[in-house]
Amino acid sequence: MAAWLNSFVLLGGLFSYVLKYSYCRGPIFYSIMYHSGLLLVLLGLFLDAIGSVSQLEIDRHLELGREFLAKGQLQDALSHYHAAVVYKEAVIDIRILMRVILIEGDPNNYLTYYKRGTVYLALGKAKFALFDLDRVLELKPDFTSARLQRGNVLLKQAQFEKAEADFRHVLAVEPQNSDAYNALYKISPAQDDLLVADRLVRNGDYAAAAQQLSRVIEVCPWSAELRELRAECYEALEDYISAISDVRSTTKLQSDNTQGFLKLATLHYRLGQVEESLKEIRECLKLDPDHSKCFSFYKKIKKVAKLLTDANEYENERDYTNCIDSALPILKLEPQVAKVRFIAHQHLCKCYTGISEPSQAIKNCHEALNIRKEASVYCDRAEAYLAAEMFDDAIRDFKEALEIDMSLQRAKQGLHKAQQRQKLSESRDYYKILGVPRTASKRDIIKAYRKAAQKWHPDNFQEGEEKKRAEKKFIDIAAAKEVLTDDEKRAKFDQGEDPLDPESGKHQQDEVNTIKAIFGNITIAYRCTSDTNSGIILWE
Repeated sequence: MAAWLNSFVLLGGLFSYVLKYSYCRGPIFYSIMYHSGLLLVLLGLFLDAIGSVSQLEIDRHLELGREFLAKGQLQDALSHYHAAVVYKEAVIDIRILMRVILIEGDPNNYLTYYKRGTVYLALGKAKFALFDLDRVLELKPDFTSARLQRGNVLLKQAQFEKAEADFRHVLAVEPQNSDAYNALYKISPAQDDLLVADRLVRNGDYAAAAQQLSRVIEVCPWSAELRELRAECYEALEDYISAISDVRSTTKLQSDNTQGFLKLATLHYRLGQVEESLKEIRECLKLDPDHSKCFSFYKKIKKVAKLLTDANEYENERDYTNCIDSALPILKLEPQVAKVRFIAHQHLCKCYTGISEPSQAIKNCHEALNIRKEASVYCDRAEAYLAAEMFDDAIRDFKEALEIDMSLQRAKQGLHKAQQRQKLSESRDYYKILGVPRTASKRDIIKAYRKAAQKWHPDNFQEGEEKKRAEKKFIDIAAAKEVLTDDEKRAKFDQGEDPLDPESGKHQQDEVNTIKAIFGNITIAYRCTSDTNSGIILWE
């Protein structure tokens, strides 16, 4: 097996070499091939490889791969699947290599050129296939199958005049050849459609031009030029996804297409797909490390991608300060591309809410929604409005989110919470009563309670309206302390439900007990001491 693998390593290098120079035939090439004995070595390796590799060997690796996968041994399964693929590709490469050798050994054998050309077509290498078909027809001009094959390739590449010449030549020899007739019949309409498309592009009617070009591309799918033109139309229409599809095809149809990869990177970036953009620009630099435009763009989007990754991770970790510190520089690095700025504003919207700065959160949510209306961003802004106690605005945004996605649970739950919070705002807000923020700890709540209880103690007020007001205030303070120091009751209140609401009936007795605990009999004299451990005012 080791010897077999070594043979393939050597074959791989020799195959690349032979393919590179197979069309540069001359004294030097033939000297290398024959006088060094390379031909004999390659033939020996070929026979050795064919003897070692069989369909049974490939099937064996596939079966082992399935067995290891069933056992959960993923690495072993991957190794065997990879081996099966390598064997298959190696057999194909050897066959092409052998055709090269046979051709160089007999440069006038038109059938060998034809067979190799068909292999190239099967592998999607139309450029190399055309070279071989050209050579076939040089050697045997009356080989109709080769001429028809070449005509089809030329038609798919939108080389209409050359394709027409081949089809007419076939029909002159075989007037009843339906394949040639049907192919020839497609040329004139495709040419007319292309002329119309060109005129539409010049007039700026890109939607109609794209439709016309689509009809031509159905006939000529291997034309990189037509796909580039349609991509320009899609780009003008801001249909970047369709443009990406066409440009990606051109990178496969044309070798070393650095401009294609640069265009792909640009289009992905406009969609806010920064990681995809980074991947494509790296492909450009692989082809040409010194490409100035690709390198300049690479430096920029690499920074943006890093900041976006950091902002996302910090947001998920609820490290909101660092999230903001990562998102803000993105807006400076990218002042124009809206969908990249959208992502930065979305992070800032959430993270400013997380550090209790609702005004900044609302501002950034608003900027994000100006770029793209998304249900999740409406929910983000609604949460910021809730933090700012702007309940009507929060309710409106949750409803907007449901207009976009009526099944969004976050919007449904948020709307219910906002409506409950609005209802509570019209009654008692226990946080406001004690003068503490919603993020206050239990310790801060008890401290605020003691201070408020001391201030509004009824003994501090004379009989009359002031005393009645103090008594009511004191009841509210006690109720606030009861709710906010009880985790379960506080959680209910934060969700928009007053756990002491007499209207619910559920907690009526709690309210009565609270009042009795504070006042007992209404004629009792007010005197209190403080239990510093529990923070409860004890009445005697």
